[in-house]
Amino acid sequence: MTDIEDVRLGFVGLGNIAHLHADQVLDVGGTVAAGTDIDEEARDAFAAAYDADVYEDEDAMYEHVDAVVVSTPNTFHEEYVTSALEAGLSVLVEKPLAHSLESAERIADVAADADGFCMVGFHNRFRGPVQVLDQYRQDGELGDVSHVEANYIRRRGVPGRGSWFTRKEVSGGGAVIDIGTHAIDVALYLMGFPEIEEVSAQTRAQFGPDDDYTYLNMWGYDEGAGGFDVDDSATAFVRCANGKTISLEVAWASNRYPSQELVVRGDGGGAHLDMADDSLTVLDTADDGAAHHRDTEIETADQEAHGLEQEYFLEHVASGDTPAMNTVEEGLTVQRVMDAIYRSSEAGEAVSVE
Repeated sequence: MTDIEDVRLGFVGLGNIAHLHADQVLDVGGTVAAGTDIDEEARDAFAAAYDADVYEDEDAMYEHVDAVVVSTPNTFHEEYVTSALEAGLSVLVEKPLAHSLESAERIADVAADADGFCMVGFHNRFRGPVQVLDQYRQDGELGDVSHVEANYIRRRGVPGRGSWFTRKEVSGGGAVIDIGTHAIDVALYLMGFPEIEEVSAQTRAQFGPDDDYTYLNMWGYDEGAGGFDVDDSATAFVRCANGKTISLEVAWASNRYPSQELVVRGDGGGAHLDMADDSLTVLDTADDGAAHHRDTEIETADQEAHGLEQEYFLEHVASGDTPAMNTVEEGLTVQRVMDAIYRSSEAGEAVSVE
């Protein structure tokens, strides 16, 4: 078996997210070998930061690496993921899988026949409390998990108005695509990815298009409301097979307290999970001695979820084994839910998910 330090990792798209991934790769003992970007300044900065070879053309880079991380804007995921897979490489692509369902399906088709594998960057699954709660579910301690309330809400947090995040042509959507994808993924993960049947949803754009949008800070730069054509919040209800359901609240901006809480309801136990501070409380009721409620606070060791994700990816590249987590099929399911959210909002009624 090859050691992860021997895996020559290349990066496609050399912006801030690539630097985040590269830092974590180094922290877990991996090798940042190369990068490619259409922007010369981005190439120069990456080369200086990581002593990596940089290329204008991705095909040239593919000849010198064993695997790649794709961290481009969403609309370019398909182009680079499929070209890397067709070159025989394994790929870690930043969430979401693609900017549209059709693009995600084309990625899945190529991945199904590829020698390498594709893994989707849902790093929140690697948080300690999420792993604990998933193991409790698998061990039957929660019984039948029938419902998850999933929230990812910011009070003011539209990312870089005027950037690609707020232009549908490049991003594919707004808050649902950017942060809602995390809430949807963790909710489905903690339910064992049940079959999705129907989605009823409403998306909104209440703050992003406002010229007088007031905020305290912002990821990226605020270039104003011009060109803002995506959602900044959404409410959705997802109906799954066997009576399982998910309720979703997601917002880049809202007049309420921020929340990254997920509430899990099973007939054997439930839980409150807060991804903002990695707190987890498991709730159940018993009659040992006397009838009582029991709230158990779970404390896990501090760990960097992005780093664990990188390590997991590199280990599977090194071993040649296909990962069981963060699969293309799971990423495609999340994409189908997001697509249904937009379709339902546009139609003004619930829509089916095939």
